[in-house]
Amino acid sequence: MHSSIKRFLHDEEGATAIEYGIIAGLISIAIVTVLSGSTGLGGKLSDVFTYITNKLAAISMT
Repeated sequence: MHSSIKRFLHDEEGATAIEYGIIAGLISIAIVTVLSGSTGLGGKLSDVFTYITNKLAAISMT
């Protein structure tokens, strides 16, 4: 019984899964931060697509 508890306390396989979960969470936070807001990449992409839409609309009206 004592040896199985000792093995359980020294087992590090579960720690790896937790570390991967933390890394995935930090990456998702970074992606949301970069893409959110009007000054972020998402806002700039929206501006580009709006510009393209307006130019295409002007071309199709002529």
